[in-house]
Amino acid sequence: MSDLPRKAVTRTAKLAALPLGFAGRATWGLGKRIGGRSAELVAREVQQRTADQLFKTLGELKGGAMKLGQALSVFESALPEEIAGPYRAALTKLQEAAPPLPAATVHAVLAERIGEDWREYFLEFEDKPSAAASIGQVHRGVWHDGREVAVKVQYPGAGEALLSDLTQLSRFARLLGPLVPGMDIKPLIKEMRDRVSEELDYELEAQAQQVHAEEFADDPDVVIPGVVHQSDQVLVTEWMDGVPLADVIAEGTAEQRDRAGQLLARFLFSGPARTGLLHADPHPGNFRLLPPAQGRDEADSSDEGGAEAGPWRLGVLDFGTVDRLPGGLPGTIGESLRMTLEGDAAGVYGLLRAEGFVKESIDLEPDEVLDYLLPIIEPAQVEEFAFSRGWLRDQAARIADPRSPAHQLGRQLNLPPSYLLIHRVTLSTIGVLCQLGAAVRLRDELEAWLPGFVAESEEPAFMPESQEPVPEGGA
Repeated sequence: MSDLPRKAVTRTAKLAALPLGFAGRATWGLGKRIGGRSAELVAREVQQRTADQLFKTLGELKGGAMKLGQALSVFESALPEEIAGPYRAALTKLQEAAPPLPAATVHAVLAERIGEDWREYFLEFEDKPSAAASIGQVHRGVWHDGREVAVKVQYPGAGEALLSDLTQLSRFARLLGPLVPGMDIKPLIKEMRDRVSEELDYELEAQAQQVHAEEFADDPDVVIPGVVHQSDQVLVTEWMDGVPLADVIAEGTAEQRDRAGQLLARFLFSGPARTGLLHADPHPGNFRLLPPAQGRDEADSSDEGGAEAGPWRLGVLDFGTVDRLPGGLPGTIGESLRMTLEGDAAGVYGLLRAEGFVKESIDLEPDEVLDYLLPIIEPAQVEEFAFSRGWLRDQAARIADPRSPAHQLGRQLNLPPSYLLIHRVTLSTIGVLCQLGAAVRLRDELEAWLPGFVAESEEPAFMPESQEPVPEGGA
């Protein structure tokens, strides 16, 4: 019925071939070196071949394989440049495109889920997909009332494929470790597997997106498309143009990069405070940079990010994975950040121990914990911080080096389950900020939106208004 390889044996065979391919290329590289070619040239060629096979396989399989590739793609900034180079192009391909389903398969899904008369809902429907993701692809159309819409169609067999992929990938997660220094990939895969049922449920996605769309309806900085129609395996939302964030990363102006970075940080921290939900899939394919709102003068509409012509806005897509945080982000995060900046080693240590970040069986020196955290929170120490690949590489190297005190201490810290998704989203967002190379006033966003970051004795820069109830099961 489709091009999506759904049989477990087929998908398992493709994924199982990856470790064999890695080993084969290592042997091939050794042969080339014995033949006289320089180690550096051979290493780069091996890396390029590895990247091509790895991400070609992940993209073809879609499902959990492609989803893992997208999650890893935001961390390429942490790799040393001589290693990151061969991977970067292959990683970027996963963020916006994948082999599409044939039109006949898409039509069959629409007929089954919307009805045999599904074409009557549309004035226009483009058979060629405009984007493809891990469990579905998006088609552009015009709804019967004249609105331009995005029609998200779930791949047949997506649930089975997701579970099969993630189970198989977890078996050789150790081999993927070098892609992200200092990060254990196995818990990431487990967390993805635990959320499979949520991501497959387009009703939950529609609820989460509509909550955001209503809350940000009049926001001058963030744009969320409204939900038009939802049925099992089909989600229709308002269409949103704009510059894909991957394009801004590749060739955006300094003004566009800085603006995109500022708004990305703002959305990360303001979203939970305003909606009780955390958008938990922050890879560049889910964001657009939009020109100033219509209604401004002609000069404004041609702006390239300059302050005089009006600011660019951030468009946000895909609410299939969210974390439900009715009270916003935990106050512990803001309190521990504030105490760290104040140099209160004992206070930070006590808070981390109380929240389970330091297990009862572990004794650490509070000053050493403070020394471990300070470099990580450097962006919050200054009025404006220039995120860069170099800074992220330094942080990754500091934590990944087994000989470093930071590595030894990091291994003794614990991440409570309730913080797993928050931690991954924060790291992923930082990875994107470093890809952008954006100068961001992060402290402004923390003071405005992060509970606990401003001491109770101080007047907060912003006090969130009472929130609308969040739909049950929104995460």
